[in-house]
Amino acid sequence: MTVRPPNVPETVCGLGDFGDPVADQCFEPWGRASSLNLVLNNGSGAPEQGTEVRIGHDGHSLRVLFVCEDLAPWATLTERGAPLYTEEVVEVFLDVDGEGLAYYELELNPNNAVLDVFVRRVRNGFRKDFRWRCEGLRTAVRMIEGGWAGEFAIPFESVCVKPPQPGARWRVNFTRIDRPKDRPRELSSWSPTGLDQFHIPERFGTVVFA
Repeated sequence: MTVRPPNVPETVCGLGDFGDPVADQCFEPWGRASSLNLVLNNGSGAPEQGTEVRIGHDGHSLRVLFVCEDLAPWATLTERGAPLYTEEVVEVFLDVDGEGLAYYELELNPNNAVLDVFVRRVRNGFRKDFRWRCEGLRTAVRMIEGGWAGEFAIPFESVCVKPPQPGARWRVNFTRIDRPKDRPRELSSWSPTGLDQFHIPERFGTVVFA
């Protein structure tokens, strides 16, 4: 049994009929989904450009919607597997076993480009496998007033043996890299790691499936 460490957030992931990803926060099921706000990853407060994350599941996939305040969203990369983290991006980290030994990282940029990575703990840190692909992953991006929205539909069969049952607990983090023009980079997250990086699975929050 995994134990949630102190001072990390916990939320519920409810069941809903989300249909195809369209990255539209006004779509009715998202109004009933859990809503989370990202904070600066160093734990110092709110970012200049905020991010709301809504989560749910449809029995077959984890659904994650990012709604990003952004005066000038930008990205140049368009190919799957490109280093999206060098530009503006939102990210989902999934440790489905909750043991901190391995996790999945999925990134999405304003061009609807995807980076999917499998990360495993090794003796001297973590090793990233950029060859891994989240089979069946669906995404959508939409430009909205004052920013952009990005949605993931992550098939359970691509990240776990069987769909999570009610009461199942995953260790998860939701993060964003914002690179405003002429201002420093901002790292924000649901569960801050307190460092200048997100790859601290001990600091992932907990999602409980309903």
